[in-house]
Amino acid sequence: MPVLPLPHVPFEPIAPLTPPSPTSPLLSIRDLHVHAGATPIVEAVCLDIHAGEMVGLVGESGSGKSVTALSIVRLIPEPPMRIPQGRIDFDGRDLSALDEPALRAIRGEDIAMIFQEPMTSLNPVFTIGDQIREMLLLHRDLSVKAANARAAELLARVGIPSPETALMRYPHQLSGGQRQRVMIAIALACEPRLLIADEPTTALDVTVQAQILELIDDLRRESGMAVLLITHDLGVVSQYCDRVAVMYGGRIVEQADAGTLFAHPRHRYTEALLKTIPSANTPGARLPAIGGTVPAPGRRPPGCAFHPRCEAAIDVCRSTLPVLTDDDHQHACWNPVP
Repeated sequence: MPVLPLPHVPFEPIAPLTPPSPTSPLLSIRDLHVHAGATPIVEAVCLDIHAGEMVGLVGESGSGKSVTALSIVRLIPEPPMRIPQGRIDFDGRDLSALDEPALRAIRGEDIAMIFQEPMTSLNPVFTIGDQIREMLLLHRDLSVKAANARAAELLARVGIPSPETALMRYPHQLSGGQRQRVMIAIALACEPRLLIADEPTTALDVTVQAQILELIDDLRRESGMAVLLITHDLGVVSQYCDRVAVMYGGRIVEQADAGTLFAHPRHRYTEALLKTIPSANTPGARLPAIGGTVPAPGRRPPGCAFHPRCEAAIDVCRSTLPVLTDDDHQHACWNPVP
C-alpha cells in the first residue's frame, strides 16, 4: 500500500464532511452517568451520532472518553462500575437495559470497537485467521471455508499484503500498523452500523497513522457507517470529523460542528486545547501548555472542574457547576470565549 503524506493540520474553519441528518440519530446518549462504587467517573453525558457521520470525542487522558465509549457497549467491569442513570439508545433500543446475551448479539454485529493497543487486544495464542473467523462464525451463517475466504477478503480490504499468508500468522509476527489493520478488519467483519475507534493510532508512527485514519474514513464513506473517533489529537479531528464533543472531568463541556468549534471555541478548555496545535503557533516558537492536570474522579473541585487551570476563571466558576447550553453550539462555561 503506498505511503500517504503526513496529515495536514488546518486551523482554518472547515466544512462538515457530511451534512447534518434530519433523521433520528443512530446512537443517542442521554444523561449518562457511570460510577465506580460511589465515585462518579462520567456525569450527565449527552451525545448523538447519525448514520454516516464521524463524531470526534476529544480531551486529555483522564477526561472520561474511553469510559464513555466502553459504556456504550457495556464493556465496563460491572461491578465495581455501574450505570446508575441515563439511556443509551441505539436504533431505538436502550442498551443500558439489555441483558448480556442481547448485548453479545449487538457487539460486533451492529456496533464494533477498535481498541487503543492491538497487541493487548489480539489473543497471542491464536492466529489472525482464527480471530477473524471467530467473529464471522459467531454472527454469520457461514461455513469455515466461506469464513476463511471472507477473512482473507477483509485483510486485503484493509491493505494487508498476501492476506492468505497473513491469516496463518500470530499477532507478534506482524508490525504495529498491520496489527491495527487486523483490528479494523475484525471490527468491520460483520459490516457494523457504528464503529467506535478508541485512539486507533496510538503508538503508531505518523505515516502509519495517516494510513489508518484514511482507511477508516474511506470505509465510512463507502458503507455509510457511523464513527465515534476518540482521540486527543485535535489535528486529526479537524481533518476527519463532522462534529466534535470536548470532554473534561467526566463531562462534555462543549459540542458543535467541527468548523464552528475550531473557528469559534466557546469553552475556555477548548480554547486552551486549540492553542496547543502546532499550526496555530509561529514556527519555531515554544508551544503553549495547559498548566496542571485533569483532576482524578473523586477529587474534582466544586464548580467548573477546569477552574483551577483556567486563566479566565471568575468567582462563579469556583462555586457553581455550569450546564450545557441548549443550542447548536453547546458549551458549559460561565465566562465563555467572546
